[in-house]
Amino acid sequence: MSKRIKVIDIFTASVDQNYTVMGWVRTFRNNQFISVNDGSCLANLQVVADSDKMGEDLTKRITSGAGISISGKLIVSQGKGQSVELIAEQIEILGDCDPETYPIQLKNRPSLEYLREIAHLRFRTNAFGAIFRVRHALAYGIHKFFNDRGFFYMHSPIITASDAEGAGEMFQVTTLNLKDVPKNEDGSVNFKEDFFEKHTNLTVSGQLEAELAALALGQVYTFGPTFRAENSNTTRHLAEFWMIEPEVAFNDLDDNMDLAEDMLKYLIQYALDHCAEDLAFLEQRLLDEEKNKPQAERSEMSLLQKLNFCLEHPFERVSYTEAIEILKNSKPNKRGQFQYPVDKWGADLQSEHERYLVEKHFKKPVILTNYPKDIKAFYMRMNDDNNTVRAMDVLFPGIGEIIGGSQREERMEVLLNRMQEMHIPADEMSWFLDTRKYGSVPHAGFGLGFERLVLFVTGMTNIRDVIPFPRFPGSAEF
Repeated sequence: MSKRIKVIDIFTASVDQNYTVMGWVRTFRNNQFISVNDGSCLANLQVVADSDKMGEDLTKRITSGAGISISGKLIVSQGKGQSVELIAEQIEILGDCDPETYPIQLKNRPSLEYLREIAHLRFRTNAFGAIFRVRHALAYGIHKFFNDRGFFYMHSPIITASDAEGAGEMFQVTTLNLKDVPKNEDGSVNFKEDFFEKHTNLTVSGQLEAELAALALGQVYTFGPTFRAENSNTTRHLAEFWMIEPEVAFNDLDDNMDLAEDMLKYLIQYALDHCAEDLAFLEQRLLDEEKNKPQAERSEMSLLQKLNFCLEHPFERVSYTEAIEILKNSKPNKRGQFQYPVDKWGADLQSEHERYLVEKHFKKPVILTNYPKDIKAFYMRMNDDNNTVRAMDVLFPGIGEIIGGSQREERMEVLLNRMQEMHIPADEMSWFLDTRKYGSVPHAGFGLGFERLVLFVTGMTNIRDVIPFPRFPGSAEF
């Protein structure tokens, strides 16, 4: 095929030169103006065609969605709305698109709910093109952030026999014949006949394996898919999502908070620097959407204001105990406006509580620390009070918790006691306990749900719209 130039590059190319552009037709107006996009950027290239030269057969095939190749001369545009345009000299249809059955009709903006049903085609809309370019930039930014700071990227296993969270909501992996499952004498499943000869699952976290590597390589991070068999049909949960999990030897809770704040600010700035056009489009889209909402339901900040809000303010660091007192004495709590009233120490905070702390009380991002041990995982380091652990959650406006982490429990005796309390069999975790047995050191880490970050940066409101093919209860399409 002819060597092509991407649409993103043609806007800075020399005029009065010949180029070949390939892409998909967005619109075709007056049998003369073809709007072409190839996914490289938000902007479309205007192509000026002579219908008399094209002929009736070719003209009929230039429809929205058709794949097309156009060669011609680039000139300074004479009309409004674009700096340059391509004067077509040769047009070839690479793939026809039937306008009668094509499910994306751009004249009437399709709803997000409808587009989720045709997720294989929604990339072709402006909104999802923008979302997934931003997603790419954030993914690249994560690798760059850690690489530039001397971290090593570690691939943690997707199939595992451990439950890092202790929650038990895991997808089982098996090759056993489900119509004739082999059983032991006591009626339990005989996993010795399974592929791995033991009960295995899809991972809920790469953290435990990352700890093993950090306690030899110093500082590592994982970035991979994780799975939760949690029957949650909400706008914030997925059954399959991506996690970023750094683990750092010789770090304490303060170091961990510093790393989390530095990383989030770096990634937001990276998106602002590299996705300005897409973010401006998504901001306008959000403003247009909110015009139809009652004033009370509208966001107090625009998308770009929200992103800059997180850059401009140092994150407030507050203990869980302080936060509970603030929430107990808050007006929404006293007036019964919280869906989940806050009445005692030890309660697990809900999104509405987290957002109140960020958006109403402190008016800045918040890091909550030192949670009750009973609502946190076994591996978090116990404080001297024996009631709280050195945990941390980073809270953002509009979203609540975006990062969860802790200083890890490096003391063998304390860790064994916690595992016993939480009914986690030590014999199955001997490989993990060895790191506490041989040369244990203080260390810390956290987990960032990647889709939550993309949700925040793009201003979208449903997590199913920031992952290409969402997996949730009752749905594993595409």
